[in-house]
Amino acid sequence: MADRLQFILERNSEIEDLLAMSDVVSNVERVNQLAKERAELQPVVIIHQKLQEAQRVLSETQTLSSDGDREIAEMANLELPDLLQKVESLQSELTYALVPVDPNDKKNAIVEIRGATGGDEAAIFAGDLYRMYARFAQKSNWKIDVVNTSESEQGGFKEIIFEVSGQDAYKYLKHESGVHRVQRVPATETQGRIHTSTATVAVLPEAEEVDIEIKDNELRIDIFHSGGAGGQNVNKVATAVRLVHLPTGIVVTCQDERSQLKNKTKAMTVLRSRLLEKETREASEQTGALRKSQVGKGERSEKVRTYNFPQDRLTDHRIGLTMHGLDGILAGEIDGIIETLIQKELARALEESSL
Repeated sequence: MADRLQFILERNSEIEDLLAMSDVVSNVERVNQLAKERAELQPVVIIHQKLQEAQRVLSETQTLSSDGDREIAEMANLELPDLLQKVESLQSELTYALVPVDPNDKKNAIVEIRGATGGDEAAIFAGDLYRMYARFAQKSNWKIDVVNTSESEQGGFKEIIFEVSGQDAYKYLKHESGVHRVQRVPATETQGRIHTSTATVAVLPEAEEVDIEIKDNELRIDIFHSGGAGGQNVNKVATAVRLVHLPTGIVVTCQDERSQLKNKTKAMTVLRSRLLEKETREASEQTGALRKSQVGKGERSEKVRTYNFPQDRLTDHRIGLTMHGLDGILAGEIDGIIETLIQKELARALEESSL
């Protein structure tokens, strides 16, 4: 921690000096790059400055508490408890600010939900999860843009892929990755038996062109007619797009837009994000540095949560969290769950940083 603090302070000072140089100021791209880096360092620098000032005042007050003048000493002793608490609070704040953050946290998120075990009920549950995240996004002032859907005849989705755009979207949604299990009596069940169904959720950081380069010769693009309910809803022009990344075999389809260009743009966004996730995962595995600080690995095969309707109970298996009120939760009231997951990840990262 001490080494990381020293590095941040020295780098901040170095950036300040660079931004004062005429040859740097004349380079707009360089200035923007340095300004962005400085903005990322500022929270630590500001807290450190506040801590130094608080420690200075505390030291002076401790000296005055031993002053020969009784009145001055009494006044100083009265101030000491609050000053000590302030220093301790700032030290704790600085410690948390020094924990390395996920560089993808500020990115938009690509969310993929698929019905898994349970047939029609799994697809219906996938639809419930989509609406839960859509309502949470609305509360968070985020924008949702659907990339591709495959609807089930009984309702819900066999698959739905959508982009969530907004401040820290990936940070708040990344722990949703994994297998979500529901236990309830399906609407199609005539004997009142409880069924268990699952849906998988994958949350990827949205990759930009600078993050992932895709060469033209690595890509196969198929254009076809999008599916629909028939009648006027069928697009008579071939606008649906299927991208096949030849080196990896990753396939992305987008047909929800009526413009071929828009479908291709959305499909490319998803493809880049999947490739970024693959690249990051493989690099972590090679270095033995899987994100241990994250609550769960976010694997699609990992059971992360159960929604038990007979008992009106949600259980997050990774952190042993139990909550009641499924109607509210499925209406997007998942703030408490997400904040708890973030705090658990932060605590684990802090523990590892201190080892």
